[in-house]
Amino acid sequence: MMNRLMQVLSTLHREESGQDLIEYALLAALIALAATAGMNVVASDINNAFSKIGSKLAAAVT
Repeated sequence: MMNRLMQVLSTLHREESGQDLIEYALLAALIALAATAGMNVVASDINNAFSKIGSKLAAAVT
């Protein structure tokens, strides 16, 4: 049983096929995190722009 476990662990250590998948997953997670942080800033700026436009339109109508 212990010999089989050591053999499996040795095979996993030598195999590099899963390494690419993990690297891509980490890269995708980093991009998603950056996009989420960026969206908050952009959403705030868009909200401010529409608020200014709304204020100017309300002032022009009255």
